[in-house]
Amino acid sequence: MGKISSGFTRSVSERRYRHFSEEFKRSKVAEILEGRCTVSELCRVHELSFTSVYRWISLYSTHQRPTRTIVESKSDTQKILALQKRIAELERLVGQKQVQLEFKEKMIELAEELYKVDIKKKFTDTP
Repeated sequence: MGKISSGFTRSVSERRYRHFSEEFKRSKVAEILEGRCTVSELCRVHELSFTSVYRWISLYSTHQRPTRTIVESKSDTQKILALQKRIAELERLVGQKQVQLEFKEKMIELAEELYKVDIKKKFTDTP
């Protein structure tokens, strides 16, 4: 329960069913917009909820609130698609290189068997 400046406290049910005139609401919104008080101060003094005050600001404010727009840049989408295509191409190339590497290793093994020479050992020992 909040306290008001006159020194007494209203119960929740008393605060819940209060009605304020449109003129009162407009004047309080004007005070906030002109900087004479803050939303917190207004809520504390008049035992109001923040939700109510922000609703009043939304209804009675002369300022237009900016609307949120989410814009997906076409160029971003194109960049993502191009990068995905590039990744696929690089993965394909890595796969080809792996096949070539395995082929060369098999050829070395066959040559070692055929010529009875340890090619891998000689290759790694030379400076």
